[in-house]
Amino acid sequence: MKKIRFGVLSTARIGVKKVIPAMQKGEHTEVVAIASRSLETGREIAHNLDIPRWYGSYETLLEDPDLDAVYIPLPNDQHVRWSIRALEAGKHVLCEKPIGLSAAQGRDLVEAARRHPRLKVMEAMMYRHHLQWRKVKELVETGQIGNLQAIQVFFTFYNDDPNNIRNNSLKGGGALMDIGCYAISLSRWLFNAEPQRVFGLLENDPRFGVDRLVSAILDFGVGNATFTCSTQVSPFQRAHVAGTEGHIELSQAAFNPPNDLPCVIRLLRGGKIEQLKLEACDQYGNMADRFAEAILRRAPVPVPLEDAVRNMEVIDAIVASGCSGSWLRPGTPYLEPDLEREDRTVIQSTRDDLLLNAR
Repeated sequence: MKKIRFGVLSTARIGVKKVIPAMQKGEHTEVVAIASRSLETGREIAHNLDIPRWYGSYETLLEDPDLDAVYIPLPNDQHVRWSIRALEAGKHVLCEKPIGLSAAQGRDLVEAARRHPRLKVMEAMMYRHHLQWRKVKELVETGQIGNLQAIQVFFTFYNDDPNNIRNNSLKGGGALMDIGCYAISLSRWLFNAEPQRVFGLLENDPRFGVDRLVSAILDFGVGNATFTCSTQVSPFQRAHVAGTEGHIELSQAAFNPPNDLPCVIRLLRGGKIEQLKLEACDQYGNMADRFAEAILRRAPVPVPLEDAVRNMEVIDAIVASGCSGSWLRPGTPYLEPDLEREDRTVIQSTRDDLLLNAR
């Protein structure tokens, strides 16, 4: 099996610090080009990371015939646009989460992907590829904690930098899009279902116009998930998965554990506590390798693009619930006007502005 040759659109920190180094060590991946809007920046990053080619525009990178795929760590508002352009250029696409600014944008990407059935597209939801979460999924599915009843997630960090894209409402910033998406994805994955209704409480930052503190309840009918996320609370992560016969706890870096240290899961059942130790692994490298394997084997990607859209439906519903103060069902028509596709971008931007002002 050969390696998939990746180009990277942008010199974003997540790519430079996490994903590119992981890909360079991958079994089936290699990074051979990077693009920046500044040729000098692209050259500097390429030199530092030992990437052989660099470009001063994203368009030029997409024209490179030697690339099989692209990794896109651009700001949230550019995910769908450049994913579609990459598909049109004949490249497979691994795009950072969240897949877009709304479920409607995500569906546009799904439609574009269907026009290019030979090409693979996947959202880079990296936590699902870590050994600790694969183990949690196995414990839940094999009934080690009985019937799953509740999931609780707490994920916070502090960032009030006005120049950071997480604090830019026009770029799709805010706590819910940046880290709340993990709690939503995790809950849907472990329950293996979609929430029947959600309730959201959002606190807006008056300076930046983005949500800085979000709490939500997801009702799955057979159980529920709750989470709190914030970009202006001291750093902390914890996940608690509860069943009728036991509990699973992840208390240290549940979603971004170090790639050079083992992880420990606490399994509580029958009055006993068991420490399950998982060997060190790089979740970014695992994710990229699984994506590359799907390309090489012409197999489905590990997480279908439709899953990313369903995650966005929940995000949309939580934001709308925070505005209305009501329980809402994800994916229902009232969240999106029934308009032609070419009108959606303008309407979606208007709706986003209204929601931000109403928070």
